Amino acid sequence: MKTNKISIFYWVATGIFSLMMLADGLAGIAHEATGVAVMKHLGYPEYAMTIFGTAKVLGAIAIIQTKFKTIKEWAYAGFVINFIGAFCSRVAVGDPAGELIAPVVALLIVAVPYYAWKRYDAAGRTSSPRVAVS
Repeated sequence: MKTNKISIFYWVATGIFSLMMLADGLAGIAHEATGVAVMKHLGYPEYAMTIFGTAKVLGAIAIIQTKFKTIKEWAYAGFVINFIGAFCSRVAVGDPAGELIAPVVALLIVAVPYYAWKRYDAAGRTSSPRVAVS
């Protein structure tokens, strides 16, 4: 893939995912009614929505920024942990298989911008000259 196509792929995938997580995080912070019902169903306290929502907003900001790679890596890890936790929580309360699909799809979706970032980062490194250090 050419560098320009990689860049477009990276920014589109990252932008869409970040907007999704930003919207979900803000809904959590606002204690949106559907989210409150889900949290009660799963047995979590309502105040956890504020914690999870804030983490999602910060994670969305972290994956958009380009300076701090370690923070970006941790943000992606946090989203993966969140989606695995959502899946496990739904299994623990005995939800039907249809309710388990959304966290699995979200887990697959987070892989797209992460993969795009790794391709984008690698393309950026290979296009710059390397300096040998003795």
